[in-house]
Amino acid sequence: MKLSRRIFLAFATAAILPASAFAQTPSIGVSLSAFDTFLTIVRGGMAKEAENQKVKIQFEDANNDVGRQVSQVENFIAQRVSAIVVNPVDTAATKRISAAARKAGIPLVYVNRKPDEKMGNGTVFVGSDSLVAGRLQMEELARRLNGKGNVAIMVGALSSDAAIDRTKGVKEVAKKFPGIKIVEEQVADFDRKKGIDLMAKWLSTGVKIDAIAANNDEMALGALIAMKQAKVSPKTVLVAGVDATPDALSSMKSNELALTVFQDAKGQGTGAVQAAMKMVKKEKLPDMNMIPYELVVQDNIAKYISKN
Repeated sequence: MKLSRRIFLAFATAAILPASAFAQTPSIGVSLSAFDTFLTIVRGGMAKEAENQKVKIQFEDANNDVGRQVSQVENFIAQRVSAIVVNPVDTAATKRISAAARKAGIPLVYVNRKPDEKMGNGTVFVGSDSLVAGRLQMEELARRLNGKGNVAIMVGALSSDAAIDRTKGVKEVAKKFPGIKIVEEQVADFDRKKGIDLMAKWLSTGVKIDAIAANNDEMALGALIAMKQAKVSPKTVLVAGVDATPDALSSMKSNELALTVFQDAKGQGTGAVQAAMKMVKKEKLPDMNMIPYELVVQDNIAKYISKN
């Protein structure tokens, strides 16, 4: 009799519990274009927020391969994850990913790299306006050059909107100064080693360069390594990056890197998971969720030391 009563009470209690009490733990599948320095920080922000929200999260490295990334997203869909987060390998090749997620009814968040397609209808973007980064970088370089000098641009991967927009921002500002001339503009794919090789090539040609506007910190640090090897002082060639990675800030503290532009990697990672879970819960949020860039110089470097 006592056993029957306990069974009855158990069923009665279950009947009044909300359905969410029996729901499976939400899960997010994440495909990153690569596991580079900056995206490792983004990934850390995602992992921490997923832990805070008690969400399962699975990370995959697309290794800069569009086909591989599409396959990863298809696997997430087959697993019936609650939401998908993608940092696109190629921002011009995301429509297949978006269409697959929409067809499956799975919320999709693009992070850091903005797709060349309209967001909405189950997709949102979390990131920053790279055009602003280029402008901030060149405005400070122009100030330090007193509006005169030769500038070389190290361009990131052309499959990324960040490389295109940051370069565009640099050029927009440079045009405002008759004394500033863009003397070189070549791709180094956001890579430190390629930055070393490109800078070494420029130095070997003998072209006078007064400043380097690199689309990210990794290429900027590569430029500084090449300069050091060629015994060129960072006081004679100003080198600027974007991202404010720990390595970049360390270089600034050593008076090597002239400046960088803070891109909130942790904030983007955190924001991507928050956006994904809001979409899972059918909460409203903007199609474009922008996190501002901030200029980092010697006077304010301490503010950014622990941020990325």
